[in-house]
Amino acid sequence: MTIAQRLDLSNEGSVPCKDDVGGLSCALAEASPTEIIAAAIDNVAPGKLCLVSSFGTESAVLLAFMAEVDRTLPVVFLDTGWLFEETLAYRDTLIDRLGLTDVRTIHPDADRLAALDGDRSLWDSDPDACCRIRKVEPLARALAGFDGWLNGRKRYQGGLRSSIPVVERDGSRLKFNPLATLERADLEAARARFDLPPHPLAAKGFASVGCMPCTSRARPDEDGRAGRWRGRDKAECGIHTLLSTL
Repeated sequence: MTIAQRLDLSNEGSVPCKDDVGGLSCALAEASPTEIIAAAIDNVAPGKLCLVSSFGTESAVLLAFMAEVDRTLPVVFLDTGWLFEETLAYRDTLIDRLGLTDVRTIHPDADRLAALDGDRSLWDSDPDACCRIRKVEPLARALAGFDGWLNGRKRYQGGLRSSIPVVERDGSRLKFNPLATLERADLEAARARFDLPPHPLAAKGFASVGCMPCTSRARPDEDGRAGRWRGRDKAECGIHTLLSTL
């Protein structure tokens, strides 16, 4: 059954969904990542859809799927000022490898950093506030001109991500999760099919890479995101939990 046929069924009430977003999510529940990306392009006005990528250890697969569909889609990359040099180099490598034509690097507001984190220690004293001014606020500004965005969360990552739908509301925008239903083995198979280079820090034991002060290596027996904010009662930066409130 095609995506269009699934959408027709959901519109007729054959799929138990509560609204148009739910109907679209249900129609795409068994779709491939490229089908979900194509549906996002079809359901968001031209020029109003982007992909947000951290260019982290698991970012390359979503970018490769996007490049298969439309390599000209805008890609928003947030340079927090605390990123590893390896991440910046990996960004440049993937841009070249995948032929991405519109990667937009954004930064936190300099005045906000000066006022609230002049000594660059906020990550230690109040990591939530640090994430807010370095990640959530600048991304909110960057997404202001878009009606929809793609991101790379997967259900197997657990926590708040374990039950994410394929499509959801993010304030006034649509948020698409093309990799939501993939298992880790699916991700690795896609990485091999696309012949994607690994993040330079992956071989050094970093399963998930964010900002330098709040990223550590993860043991083989640990969850992939165990190295993020280790020792703190924190599992998300706020992009996927606070963004719609700004």
